[in-house]
Amino acid sequence: KITYGQLLMIFFSVAHDPTQWNRQGPDTGSQYRSVIFYTSDEQKRIAEAYVAQLDAAKVYSRPIVTKVEAFKAFYPAEDYHQDFLARNPANEYIVYNDLPKLENLKKDFPDLYKR
Repeated sequence: KITYGQLLMIFFSVAHDPTQWNRQGPDTGSQYRSVIFYTSDEQKRIAEAYVAQLDAAKVYSRPIVTKVEAFKAFYPAEDYHQDFLARNPANEYIVYNDLPKLENLKKDFPDLYKR
C-alpha cells in the first residue's frame, strides 16, 4: 500500500521535472503539463502544502509550475499505450526516458518498487 504523501514524493523526485511548463522530458504540449489531481479537500490541502514546502526550501532552481486541480474524469490510454514497457523494452523512448526513472525509483524508494 502506498500513501498520498509517498505518491507526492515520487511525483516530485522521480517521475518528472515540476519546473517545466507544458513539457516532460522530450514531450511538449499542454497534455504534458504538470498537474496533481485531488479527489478531496484533504488531498488538495496536502498537495498545496507539499508544493509550498518544496518552494520554501528552494529544492528546485526554477519555480514549481505544477498545478493542483480537482479531479473531473479519468480517460484510459489507448491500447497501444498499455503495458508499453513490457511490450517494447528496447524502445528508444523507454531506454532514454523511462528506464532511468525506474532505476531512480528503485534506488530512492526500494520498499515501494515492484517489478
